[in-house]
Amino acid sequence: MVNQRIIAIVISAGLLLLILELVRRKRLMERYALLWLFSTLLLLVLSVWSSLLNSLASALGISYPPSALFAVAFGVVLVLLIHFSLAVSRLSDQNKVLAQRLGILQGRVQEQHDDLDRLSRRTDAAGNSFEADDRARDRERLTPTS
Repeated sequence: MVNQRIIAIVISAGLLLLILELVRRKRLMERYALLWLFSTLLLLVLSVWSSLLNSLASALGISYPPSALFAVAFGVVLVLLIHFSLAVSRLSDQNKVLAQRLGILQGRVQEQHDDLDRLSRRTDAAGNSFEADDRARDRERLTPTS
């Protein structure tokens, strides 16, 4: 039982240090880190405080206290899975809305581009295009007057 307790303490402490390092390197966002830190601290407290683990095991009807630690860890994993499933669902919905907005904006840009092309090709009554008129005006501006 002492070996299992030491292993549980070492694993919980290692996981705690890993999470803190990931947050420090900005690889894990703080809002997700809080859930992981809470879970890891819970497992660490139960690993260190054996009387609390024994009380929890007897309250849950588990005769072997280290099994209670694994049951708590399994419950924590389920909570984490639900939390991340909700986050993925929310991000998926946001992604769909953003893709729709992008499609609308691309359509508007294409319409404006087509309108600009039509305007540049439109000719006046004399048969001159606006592009030709613009070039002639530019030449007049650039030509020195004597």
